Amino acid sequence: MAESDTIGALLAWARQALERAGVETATQESRWLVAHALGLEQHHLASQAEQSVADDRRAQAEALVSRRSAREPLQYILGTQEFCGLEFRVTPAVLIPRPETELLVQEALRVVDFNKEAVLIDVGTGSGCVAITLATILGQARVIGVDRSVEALAVARENAERHGVADKVEWVESDLLSSLREHGLKGTVEVIVSNPPYIAETDWMGLQPEVREFEPRSALVGGPTGTEYHERLLGESAEFLAPGGTLVMEIGQGQLPAVRKSAEQTGRYEPLRVVKDEAGIDRVVILQRMD
Repeated sequence: MAESDTIGALLAWARQALERAGVETATQESRWLVAHALGLEQHHLASQAEQSVADDRRAQAEALVSRRSAREPLQYILGTQEFCGLEFRVTPAVLIPRPETELLVQEALRVVDFNKEAVLIDVGTGSGCVAITLATILGQARVIGVDRSVEALAVARENAERHGVADKVEWVESDLLSSLREHGLKGTVEVIVSNPPYIAETDWMGLQPEVREFEPRSALVGGPTGTEYHERLLGESAEFLAPGGTLVMEIGQGQLPAVRKSAEQTGRYEPLRVVKDEAGIDRVVILQRMD
């Protein structure tokens, strides 16, 4: 516990507690947690460092720091994560949006026709961050977000309300595209985007505790090789894409050769294009369905 009742002392205690827990960005995260508990903007902490902290606020800050020291992700503690400039609610029911996933939005916007009522599907929508971002930009598009998790879809709906696109996104419970066969969409979809589970089962135990112990395993692990969902999507997407339509998928490090081989074996796509993330890792593949 903090040794005195000032904001400055509380901040110092929080930083030290996170450092002892092995949190790499302890200084910044302590500021986020304390500011959240006190109901202050971060930039006000320094100027109010000598102000005293009420007992209930200090107890709240200590509880948040305790959760983070147990390696619970900061985003779940604060309840939000920024994605493409928008703030999304996140819970343990959904994967925390990553910066590299913004490439899916970037590539979808690169190929979609802004001037028509295109149909776009976000497979494995989770928090809805990709589908909702696309809906905020593409006013005329029909956007469909699918996920097999009812709990995730509830979070996505809440985020759609938050960003004023509840009437622009349709949410469907589905294992990949299977439930959409009754929606009359075969051969009509312009873009399918997906950040599927792509971690190999053998890599699971080597992940950071924040990921392994708190994020939904079903949204992360693809199977023995990690490319099982990509292979299924390659097969199912060809059925729904319009001729010339585009499939955009996120992949894991080192998975490009396997995904390329699977795409070639379908005989349904043009040669794929690859986009690297900021770390120089092959991160997104773009495949156009043959006419």
